[in-house]
Amino acid sequence: MEKKKTAIVVGGGLAGLAATMKLAEKGIHVTLVAKNYVRRSHSVCAQGGINAAVNNRDEDDDWSIHAYDTIKGGDFLADQSPIIEMCYNAVDIVYMLDRLGVPFNRTNDGALDFRRFGGTLYHRTAFAGATTGQQLLYALDEQVRKYEMMGIVTKYEHHDFSRVVINDDNICCGIVMIDHWTLQHSFLKADSVIMATGGPGRIYGSTTMSTVCTGSAAGTIYMQGGCLANPEFIQIHPTAVQGEDKARLMSESVRGEGGRMWVWGDSNKTILAPDGTSIQCGETGKPFYFLEKCYPAFGNLVPRDIAARECMKVYQLGLTNGERSVKLDATHLSKEKHHKLEGVLEIYRKFTGEDPAEVPMEVFPAVHYSMGGIWADYPEIGSQSDDRFKLMTSINGLFAVGECNHQYHGANRLGANSLMSCIYDGLLVGHEVHKYIEGFKQLPSEAKEDHYHRELAIETSRRERLLSVSRKSKGESLYDLYDILGNI
Repeated sequence: MEKKKTAIVVGGGLAGLAATMKLAEKGIHVTLVAKNYVRRSHSVCAQGGINAAVNNRDEDDDWSIHAYDTIKGGDFLADQSPIIEMCYNAVDIVYMLDRLGVPFNRTNDGALDFRRFGGTLYHRTAFAGATTGQQLLYALDEQVRKYEMMGIVTKYEHHDFSRVVINDDNICCGIVMIDHWTLQHSFLKADSVIMATGGPGRIYGSTTMSTVCTGSAAGTIYMQGGCLANPEFIQIHPTAVQGEDKARLMSESVRGEGGRMWVWGDSNKTILAPDGTSIQCGETGKPFYFLEKCYPAFGNLVPRDIAARECMKVYQLGLTNGERSVKLDATHLSKEKHHKLEGVLEIYRKFTGEDPAEVPMEVFPAVHYSMGGIWADYPEIGSQSDDRFKLMTSINGLFAVGECNHQYHGANRLGANSLMSCIYDGLLVGHEVHKYIEGFKQLPSEAKEDHYHRELAIETSRRERLLSVSRKSKGESLYDLYDILGNI
C-alpha cells in the first residue's frame, strides 16, 4: 500500500491557498495552518487588481514587456528568471481565476476589463471593482473547501506557527504550532513545509498592514538557520489615510481610473524634476499637480517609490502647510468610475466622515509591502540538481512562497504584481513539492519522534516562562517597545 504523502502550508492568504489547492490536486494531503480565519488573511485587503499582459486593447503589450517593466520598476535588483516565468504564465493564471468564478469587471462586449497601474504605459491590470484581493481569496478558498470536504485538506485556523522541526539529515519534517484559544503547543508531521506567512509591515509605526503581519515566522526561520535576502527592500505606498491605530490604503486604482494628486501651489518655490531642472510649483493658491508636472509620461501612475518620494519632497518644501498629507482627488471622476472604486471610497467615508466624491482625499505615504524575506532558490531551467527545487529555502524540504520570500519585485514592487506573484508562487510550489516528495524512498515524516518532542519542549518552555512573568514586575511594556520601534 502506497504511503500517504503530506505537506503543511503555513498561511491562508493567496499564496497559501493556491499552494494548498495545487498540492491537493496532486493527491498530497495538506494541513493548512492559519493565524486567523482564512477568509480574513491579509490578502483580503488587496484592492486594485492583478497584472497580466492579456492585451485585449491592441496596445502591443505582451509578457516580455510586462517582465521588463517589472525588472525596471525594481531598479534591476530582482532575480530575473522568476520574473520572466511569472509574467509568461500570468495570462493563463488570470483566465484560470476567471474560470474559478472571480467576478472580474467586464467591458460592454463582455471581455475582461483592464485598468492602468503604476510603472507601465499599458492597460494590463484585471480587477474586481476595488476589492480584487477579497474576490481572489474567496475563489481559492472555495477550491480548498472542496478538498477539505474530500478529506485531503485539514485546516487549523487560529493556530500560529512557532518553529520548524528538522531531522538528523537536516531535512524539514514538520512544525510546532500554538492554539490561540488554549495557548497549548503541539506538533505536526509532514514530508514538506511551505511558508506563506506574508511580510513584516506591522513592525513599522505607519503601515497599511494588518495586526497579524509581523514577520515573526520569517524571523523564526532565520533563527533556525534559514537565510534571508533583501530584507531592506520595504515599499512605502504613496496614498494612505493616516489613522491613530493604523494607516488605511487608498488603492492605486483611484489613480488608475484617473484620480490626480496635488498640493496647493506656490509661485515662489521650485521643485527639481528628474533631469535636474527646476520647475515652478504652480500658481499660489491653486492646485499644483506635482506628479504630472515632474513626470509627464507617467503622470500620476509613476512607480510607487517615486510617488512616495515626491510626496515627501512637496511636504519638505512646505507645500502642505505643515500637514503630513497631500490631495488625492477623485471628485472629477464620473459616477461610473466612482462605482468601480466603491470599495476603497467607502473605506475613506467610514474612517474620515468625508465623501471623496465631493472633497479631495487627504493621503500620505505609509509602509505597505516587503520585497525581501526568506531566501528561496530558483534554479535555471535545465540546471536543476537532484536536491534543489524552485522556491526551496536554504533548509531542505522547507519552501517559501508569496510575500514572505524575496523574489519577483527587486527594490520596488509595481502595483498589482503582488497578487500575481503570490498565486504564481502557490501554483508553482505545488509542482515542486510534488517532485521533491516523489524523490524519497523513506518519507521525511517518518523521522524519529525525538525530533518533534525536542522542538515541542523548547516552545513549551518558552510559553511557561512568559506566562510566569508577574504583572507587578517592573520593566518595559510590550506596547512601549512597539511604539519606540515603530517611530524609528
